[in-house]
Amino acid sequence: MPPTGQRVDPLSTFRFHVEMGGITQAVFSECSGLEAETEVFTYNEGGLNEYVHKLPGRTKISDLTLKRGVTFSNELWQWYAKVIRGKIERQNVSVILYDSTGTQRMRWQFREAYPIKWTGPAFKADENAVAIETLTLAHKGMELG
Repeated sequence: MPPTGQRVDPLSTFRFHVEMGGITQAVFSECSGLEAETEVFTYNEGGLNEYVHKLPGRTKISDLTLKRGVTFSNELWQWYAKVIRGKIERQNVSVILYDSTGTQRMRWQFREAYPIKWTGPAFKADENAVAIETLTLAHKGMELG
């Protein structure tokens, strides 16, 4: 913790890295799905009409979605193609956030992830944009460390 009164700037979203076991070309321009939500069940208690009890249920962790510019590597497609053929290869995936000095500040770890969706680039002859591929991963849970 910084001393009282010292300014602390929030971390920037563009300084991140993705680590994937077995994938060497894991450089991504966008990452989303760092989300958790707990279901809430309401319970009306008899006799007390001042409030409704709200009880926690299951917590759902969202799928992880990664986007990157298309390169000469097709490792992500090959990983997904194995899923198509019925061979699930799970890998631990980490999303790491760095500060402006390059020091690691946050790490989200996804256990036993595997691809469930691959989207190739959209081609438009009248645009000069980077070709983007998207990979969506299911996993067995997220930890923040």
